[in-house]
Amino acid sequence: MSLLSPELHAFVAIVKRSTVHGAAKEIGLTQTGVTQRIRVLERKIGATLFTRSRKGMMLTSEGRALYIYCQKVLDIEGETLPMIKGNTEQKNIHIQIAGSSSIMRSRIIPSSIKLLEKFKDVSFTYKITDDESPVRYLKSGECQFVVMSPLDVVNEFDSKMLEPEIYTMVGPYSWRNRDIKDVLKKEKLIDFDYGEKVTLDLLRKYGLAYLAKKEGHYVNNTDALASLLINGHGYSVLSKKFIEPYIKNKELAELMPDKHSKIEFALAWYPRHEMPKYFQSLIKLIN
Repeated sequence: MSLLSPELHAFVAIVKRSTVHGAAKEIGLTQTGVTQRIRVLERKIGATLFTRSRKGMMLTSEGRALYIYCQKVLDIEGETLPMIKGNTEQKNIHIQIAGSSSIMRSRIIPSSIKLLEKFKDVSFTYKITDDESPVRYLKSGECQFVVMSPLDVVNEFDSKMLEPEIYTMVGPYSWRNRDIKDVLKKEKLIDFDYGEKVTLDLLRKYGLAYLAKKEGHYVNNTDALASLLINGHGYSVLSKKFIEPYIKNKELAELMPDKHSKIEFALAWYPRHEMPKYFQSLIKLIN
């Protein structure tokens, strides 16, 4: 039994797989069968749900709204139907969370997996969004939760303020006793991309930005960035929680231990009138 109609099942399958071919394989229909179900659904709703692109089937604004509705229905289905049927075995529940790599790795992933101790049938997908705003993942329905700047939280979302992330300047362990002005004059900045402001904002805060070289290394992967630092190719500003294991292993060192900056984050999701227990628990776990 499912709370979703066959047409909505086909719709959800296309969103998940991005193609009619992939959706057809998932739900055991021909591609023609899937296409027919979507046409029936679009006629019932009176709106186009997908547009075609090189990346596959893309949701329209109406499609995004419908997908958020489907997620809510599937949440209720996964938790409530087994109890109604007298079956203690839950249907598998999938949760998607988006956010930047450092906070996802150091805080969100460790906090969220604690949920598995209580809810065995939950599984996670984590989307790393260092090169784009995570907001689109929430608005598109691709994720139920995103970690974002509080400034990006709008009235249509529910949200929770998280503990601020503390950022500090780091370099290879061998530089731990170097004068910071010498480092800035001679070494290159390593960051996620050319427009990244976290490092330069910290330097400006302490009146040191004028010393920084304009040339730098840019890499949109946190582990690769850490590797460049460890091998002595420059300095960066990273989350203290993220660099803790590197500091402990004497691979990295704080170059200005008494100077840091704080960045605020919020956990955001769409409001739900009926919030499943696992959903409530996850919100409490992530701080």
